[in-house]
Amino acid sequence: MTDTERELTPPETVLDSVGVGPWQGPWPDDPRLDPELLAAGDRRNVVDRYRYWTVEAIVADLDLRRHPFHVAIENWRHDLNIGTVVRTANAFLAEAVHVVGKKRWNRRGAMVTDRYQHVRHHPDVASLVAWAREAQLPLLAVDNLPGAQPLETAALPRACVLLFGQEGSGLSAEAREAADGVLSIAQFGSTRSINAGVAAGIAMHAWVRQHAMTSSSSG
Repeated sequence: MTDTERELTPPETVLDSVGVGPWQGPWPDDPRLDPELLAAGDRRNVVDRYRYWTVEAIVADLDLRRHPFHVAIENWRHDLNIGTVVRTANAFLAEAVHVVGKKRWNRRGAMVTDRYQHVRHHPDVASLVAWAREAQLPLLAVDNLPGAQPLETAALPRACVLLFGQEGSGLSAEAREAADGVLSIAQFGSTRSINAGVAAGIAMHAWVRQHAMTSSSSG
């Protein structure tokens, strides 16, 4: 992590009402556990199964169970939604988040989940497309464009990339041309679009409902 990225990454908030205090009882002999957390308590925003675990141990365990969908979001103007996308991708156990465009993004919205979620950078849409083609993953753009297939009735591939545009401007022309399909999210009010972070969460949950609910549960 660069110095600039550290400046944009907030320290993890510590709340006495969250988590567990110092370890009680015989000192455990488990290489996954962090001695400092055992001594001081673990107030991190992690599920109970990961209490006292090191970050490295948590990531290694998540890597054994990650779902085969990826999330990509364009970032041409330092989109503030990316932190939310990363946090949600962590919650739904996405394989990785791909930031397309500017490498720098505001990590505050991620609430430190970027420590546990793989985040990759692509300088432009072409490089994302090249990676996806090599990985044999279809690119499914999510935007309310003419001719888009409703997300609510679409059969999503198990392995795929869900692609989102920049907040405000939506998908770039390059992203639209590269997409193997376009999905829309049903709306019923007056606004023409919803927040990119919210849209990403809806799409990820649609994937989870189709592919994960019969094989996994929350921790």
